[in-house]
Amino acid sequence: MTPPPASSPPPSSLPKPSSPRPNTAFRRLRGQLSPSEFAAAVRRAAREIGEQVSCDARYIGRVESGAIRCPNYAYERVFRHMFPGRTLTDLGFSPREAVRGRQPWSVAQTIPAAAPAASPAPAPAEDGDPLRRSFLFQEPVGGPGGRIGEPEAAAVEEAVRRIRVLDDRHGADSIYPHTAQPLNAAYALLDAGARRRSIADRLYAGAGELAISVGWLAHDSGRLADARAHYAEALATARVTGDPALEAHAFCNAAFLARDAGRPREAVRAAQAAQRAAGRLASPRLLSLIALREAGGWAWLTDRSGCERALLRAQALFSRGPSDADPEWMTFYGEAELEGLEAQCWSALGDWGRAVEHARRAVALQNPHFTRNIALFTTELASDLLADGAPDAAAVAAGRALELMDQVKSARIRQMLDETARVLLPHGRNAVVADFLARYEPTKKGAAARQPK
Repeated sequence: MTPPPASSPPPSSLPKPSSPRPNTAFRRLRGQLSPSEFAAAVRRAAREIGEQVSCDARYIGRVESGAIRCPNYAYERVFRHMFPGRTLTDLGFSPREAVRGRQPWSVAQTIPAAAPAASPAPAPAEDGDPLRRSFLFQEPVGGPGGRIGEPEAAAVEEAVRRIRVLDDRHGADSIYPHTAQPLNAAYALLDAGARRRSIADRLYAGAGELAISVGWLAHDSGRLADARAHYAEALATARVTGDPALEAHAFCNAAFLARDAGRPREAVRAAQAAQRAAGRLASPRLLSLIALREAGGWAWLTDRSGCERALLRAQALFSRGPSDADPEWMTFYGEAELEGLEAQCWSALGDWGRAVEHARRAVALQNPHFTRNIALFTTELASDLLADGAPDAAAVAAGRALELMDQVKSARIRQMLDETARVLLPHGRNAVVADFLARYEPTKKGAAARQPK
């Protein structure tokens, strides 16, 4: 069901957007390359320095039109790598402090608890007027004389990106309650309609991706029924528009959810449906991730041979390397994620030695940006070590995970850590275990208060 649009303030109270000034300096740097070719060069440069950006022709167009007055920090590092010795001003951008002074809207501004004061996540400094008009104030759209265009489509896409960045760093618990507003606004834009087919297609894809992002936040914060509903909404959107990329993403996430909800056979079926949709795309990495989702289903069904076949397929597809066709949402899927998901499979099959081996690699290889995943894989390592008969090593890993929980608010990870602490209790005479339990005990009350009702 399409969420109803929220009410909005009188138009006179809305901020007036300023006209962007084209970035001619950046356009000169592109030279004879097309926007798509230049975006591919940006992605290659990012990989050279270990950065993760999902640059496409639309992003280049927004930079050159002046819609992006200052890139976020990741893009800044990539551009400086591509053009050594040049400042942001040399590249045609406004100084970061000047852009920050305008306080552009971002998802973070509607989520006061998302970034703990001890470790704030720097907000991207891209120009946010379209986001502000479309989401923060929920202004009316459509109707007589209403026009839905590039700024609104870009607003939906940017909301998805910013939610993902916050989730990567801080987990879902403090973000999810604040996502109804942008999701309602995205579907209100769909209801209003866009005159151009290209804009309408972007709005549908963006709204579907936003529904998946919100569904994942619900999943990670322990609200599995909410997650299922959001994924169903995204899948319906994909089917309406015939979007195989969105359909593959929705089924991929649904497979993961089904596994965690104790429906492993459904997880296998959803992963296989995702493979059929993704077969129309040219992304081995996407097919690799989907194969891992299938492997997880087989593992929870205790079908070792089915799991091993899917794992081998995932590894072979991953080895083909990244592709320009890889979806933007897959920035988290690297070698660390591959190792972590394989560790989960061996754990479900009771092969604790292999689970420990792959969980260790997952922690060691993880990009520091993905704080939530570091906490997840460290917690899983602790559980696997304990099951493998090493309570002292498990307590050390659990202690590292506990420290990360100051930054990460994830009911799913917290429940895993609670279970590890419970199983460690009989080993309390071990000094290392006792030290962990002494640090863990005072955190239980606050964590229980944050659990979803």
